[in-house]
Amino acid sequence: MGQDRVMLSMKEAQRLGVIEQVLDKRLTQVLAAQQLGVSVRQVKRLSRAVREQGAVGLVSKRRGQPSNRRIDEQRKDAIMTLVCERYADFGPQLACEYLAKCHEQRISAETLRGWMVQEGLWQAKNRRAKCQHPSRPRRECLGELVQIDGSHHDWFEGRASKCCLIAFIDDATGRVLAARFSDGESTQAYFAVLHQHVSKHGVPLAYYSDRHSIFTKHDSEDPKPTQFERALLQLQIEPICAHSPQAKGRVERLFQTLQDRLCKAMRLEGISSIEQANAWLGQYMAEHNARFAVAPRQPQDAHRAYTGDAQALARICSLHHQRQLSNDQTCQFEGAQIWIKPGQSQAPKGRAKVDIAQYADGHLEVLYQGQPLAFRSFVLHPHLQQQKSADHKSLNQRVDAVGKHQREQLKLKAQIELQQAMRQEGIYSPDTHPSAPLLGLGRYGLRPSQPSPSS
Repeated sequence: MGQDRVMLSMKEAQRLGVIEQVLDKRLTQVLAAQQLGVSVRQVKRLSRAVREQGAVGLVSKRRGQPSNRRIDEQRKDAIMTLVCERYADFGPQLACEYLAKCHEQRISAETLRGWMVQEGLWQAKNRRAKCQHPSRPRRECLGELVQIDGSHHDWFEGRASKCCLIAFIDDATGRVLAARFSDGESTQAYFAVLHQHVSKHGVPLAYYSDRHSIFTKHDSEDPKPTQFERALLQLQIEPICAHSPQAKGRVERLFQTLQDRLCKAMRLEGISSIEQANAWLGQYMAEHNARFAVAPRQPQDAHRAYTGDAQALARICSLHHQRQLSNDQTCQFEGAQIWIKPGQSQAPKGRAKVDIAQYADGHLEVLYQGQPLAFRSFVLHPHLQQQKSADHKSLNQRVDAVGKHQREQLKLKAQIELQQAMRQEGIYSPDTHPSAPLLGLGRYGLRPSQPSPSS
């Protein structure tokens, strides 16, 4: 049978082979209908089309024609105008979510992907190579294992200084249980997120972290725990350290997602400071968990209820330092002399050791056998109150703080020199602003350094 040369799809080529068998009397119409998954009447129609037109008869008449369900050009232009104005650097999936959430424009992510490729806003990415190592299965229950880490990133995209986001993510469900922005990755910053986690969800079984000095000591002969380990021991949480970043890949992938989505969300919300971000972060994480978290294999929650009060938890989540009292009930701590007030029933005797709890806001608490003591503090050496050591994660923050302090000093020095020069000329009094108008050009709430003759 002569047939015109035509490009057939795989489905159409399969149909052609079956219909040719029907036309050659090598296959019944009933069996052909079963093989193609159509009715016998449809097999008759296809046979008649092939007999009259050849292979072209199997080609769909809609091929090359626009779809009846296509989006009209007016709506497409309106959507692409929104994308170009507000979501130009968004991925197609994320842009679709914001179009549906904020503008009630619901379209397919693949449709938007094609439009963004045409406009040059998106470039197709190569498929990621398959992982050579199988991932570790998730834990079965919520709260069994919580991965913790911090991410240093330009979270505010230049609207504020770089900072660190510390996040605790559950291994079984992928839920972000606690998160907080801080200036740097420090023990106090982790204590703040630990306090948030325990207060909201309870006490988990174990934390999974890297081998940073916050979490473990590298000297195996030193039995004294770190500050964070001490807090976990008091809360009966097992600390586990990973040997590689890949081992705690769940929290690493979380930061990859947040560095894309969270940064753009804060840009749209107009958030430009750590304080604003922390106040809003809980709302965003609730939406994030609803979008990405999965159900655990077991419904039980492994978190244990925290039985202490809020003050006890805050005391645990503070830095603890041990000092020995002298015979006159005093000790030194970071350049200050601490004196235990006399007349307290639970006050220790001389040469006893006390614990000094240092809170994030800077205030201190002196404890003896777990009970607070009344005391007074006298600063003797202010320069000793500044921390001198820094690790690789806090080094840049320390250097940036020094540079900022020096710039502020130079600015203040220039302002003082300007005011002194103007005072020498008798223009303004020392407490006035140098940008005020000259005398006689209008009232500005300022007065000359010398009274005028008319007064």
